[in-house]
Amino acid sequence: MNIRFLFAALVCALALGSCGGNARTELFNGKDLAGWVCVVDSLGDVPAGEVFTVRDGNIRIAGQPFGYMRTARQYGDYRLHAEWRWIGEATNSGIFQRVQEGDKVWPQGIECQLMAGRAGDLVLLGGARAAGIEPVGKFPVKARIGDAGCEKPAGEWNEAEIVCRGDRMTVYINGMLQNECSGTDRTGYIALQSEGGTLEFRNVYLTDVK
Repeated sequence: MNIRFLFAALVCALALGSCGGNARTELFNGKDLAGWVCVVDSLGDVPAGEVFTVRDGNIRIAGQPFGYMRTARQYGDYRLHAEWRWIGEATNSGIFQRVQEGDKVWPQGIECQLMAGRAGDLVLLGGARAAGIEPVGKFPVKARIGDAGCEKPAGEWNEAEIVCRGDRMTVYINGMLQNECSGTDRTGYIALQSEGGTLEFRNVYLTDVK
């Protein structure tokens, strides 16, 4: 009887180890920017190493000049978790999804807007397409469904959860559903933007989606 019990317990443990929980991929190690590629405006004279740094275990992005830091590899389906806070005045930044090849200040991809008062808007960049977003103007926008009440004031940490599954994207800000779209590219890089004032990121990681 004891042998049967131990065998059953072992089977359960193996099953939990292989199927339980949710696999987590850390995109930031808390020490340096290993695994990231930094891109800044080629017309400026500030090197990327001064725009994107690590301070006190957080990614710090200067906000000027414009640019972004992207993952070194592309990803398909995932749930992205990222926390950000403004250092000083709350201004403008974003998290890019489905970024395609060709590093430039405005790459082809879809931005989850982090601009103060507009966090959760979806912005089409560099010719990107998504169903239901009219390609009007240089940066077509699908406005979020919530309001500024979902955002925390400068100096406090906010959370973004962005789910990319197939050609569909869903955005949550501080746990509140803010936006959705479909018809996107199915793979691409992930990027954190420099476009305004100084901000920090922490706890940047992916988990699986079913």
